Amino acid sequence: MASSRWKVVAAALLLVLGAFLPVDADEHEHTYTDKEEIVLWMNTVGPYHNRQETYKYFSLPFCVGKKKTINHYHETLGEALQGVELEFSGLEINFKDEVMQKNYCEIDLDKAKRDAFVYAIKNHYWYQMYIDDLPIWGIVGEADENEEDYYLWTYKKLEIGFNGNRIVDVNLTSEGKVKLVPNTKIAMSYSVKWKKSDVKFEDRFDKYLDPSFFQHRIHWFSIFNSFMMVIFLVGLVSMILMRTLRKDYARYSKEEEMDDMDRDLGDEYGWKQVHGDVFRPSSHPLMFSSLIGSGCQIFSVSLIVIIVAMVEDLYTERGSMLSTAIFVYAATSPVNGYFGGSLYAKQGGRRWIKQMFIGAFLIPAMVCGTAFFINFIAIYYHASRAIPFGTMVAVCCICFFVILPLNLVGTILGRNLSGQPNFPCRVNAVPRPIPEKKWFMEPAVIVCLGGILPFGSIFIEMYFIFTSFWAYKIYYVYGFMMLVLVILCIVTVCVTIVCTYFLLNAEDYRWQWTSFLSAASTAVYVYMYSFYYYFFKTKMYGLFQTSFYFGYMAVFSTALGIMCGESSVMFHSVINSKGI
Repeated sequence: MASSRWKVVAAALLLVLGAFLPVDADEHEHTYTDKEEIVLWMNTVGPYHNRQETYKYFSLPFCVGKKKTINHYHETLGEALQGVELEFSGLEINFKDEVMQKNYCEIDLDKAKRDAFVYAIKNHYWYQMYIDDLPIWGIVGEADENEEDYYLWTYKKLEIGFNGNRIVDVNLTSEGKVKLVPNTKIAMSYSVKWKKSDVKFEDRFDKYLDPSFFQHRIHWFSIFNSFMMVIFLVGLVSMILMRTLRKDYARYSKEEEMDDMDRDLGDEYGWKQVHGDVFRPSSHPLMFSSLIGSGCQIFSVSLIVIIVAMVEDLYTERGSMLSTAIFVYAATSPVNGYFGGSLYAKQGGRRWIKQMFIGAFLIPAMVCGTAFFINFIAIYYHASRAIPFGTMVAVCCICFFVILPLNLVGTILGRNLSGQPNFPCRVNAVPRPIPEKKWFMEPAVIVCLGGILPFGSIFIEMYFIFTSFWAYKIYYVYGFMMLVLVILCIVTVCVTIVCTYFLLNAEDYRWQWTSFLSAASTAVYVYMYSFYYYFFKTKMYGLFQTSFYFGYMAVFSTALGIMCGESSVMFHSVINSKGI
């Protein structure tokens, strides 16, 4: 019992280290000498139309090759979280060493095994394998026209392209169709053919990409449309600021020279009457500052990961995108603490330790809680998406021993460096009463309408992102994603400037939460769009697929909403600190 505990702890520590240390795939350097061992990894099997419903390859009664040991194996934290659990095929493959067709094992097909294969064929199951990190897909079998007889593909014909000492191409042809008859033996065979290729190693993933889909003119048109929206909104906001507020800037700059009677007799109306209340602390400052700090961190992670993906082509390595995101999220924890802690201190908060804990664990608790809940369903269905216990321990260790200390450092720096109020005018001792206003000036209405334009600027890109995540397409146009992120931030800020101006003009100074929620409401529209995508663009069904889809879409939408809300509030805070 003690030995098993130590194994779990050791696995957790290795996964933690794997998250922060660069992991080469050696496969490990992707270079081979003649006759060096090549590993064929068996990954998953599942229905063709539902990418996320996957099971271990050997959950079907396939047999294993004769070779029992290999020289190398690796698994990163990102792979473990994504359910990429590789199993050795047992096939003997050596670099540039051709193998003529030969049997590697036999399946003793009893009734239970036949029923398993028939179920897989009826549901169009296909499997995924890897050679040198290159994915390979094959079909389990097929049925005749009347679906009375079912056939299993028994011959894996591998054709591997090489350029120098590197593997640059892998193709699989399934042959040897054998009818499934109970109480018979089915021989499984394979062959390996090597061919010289002119494909460069850096371009070997190009065959898996789909330029006709991601670089379609609709995609370009959506970017252009969003850009035109940015121009319109920036012009609208500029007109409001320049024509409506310009004279007031000059007036308030001379306010110090006016005596109290002149100030009281001044011609004030609308938003001018609440200038002494706009810097009043928001309601629930602890949660508000925690959300702002988390939003700053999410924005930092999004920006850095997209830049790294543009430079490094992260899609070429299994789990590398998720591993990078986890590493960057942990490394940017001081950003969360700095902005959340400083804002909480400016608003007069005293329970800074509690705020630091909430800010540090707000996003991890949401993500881990959703993932662990879905994990129980995955375990019940014996799906490969089930997260191993050691990986759960590793994630918890990252939260407590990396994220929390770095968040504490950021909080201390934020409170000491920028935690003092620096408002350009005094805050009234007594809150001004908020007059009644028209229904369309109510914060609830402003919040509901605030997210429409930001969602309109990104919903086409949402389609491409959803398709890459929930269907069999590799997303690689991170330059488009960067443009959309910039456009989203600009549109969100412009919309919330207009919304906040309308609110203050109605003499309602409760702008903090209204600004945050009006921007964050973009996430509500994204989540509503996910319902449309689920019912009309996917063929998912059942408890596991439904909970997996809507659970992770809720996490994605919430994180997006927090990031958008933070962008609007931080911009307003910067503008207000300048006295504008």
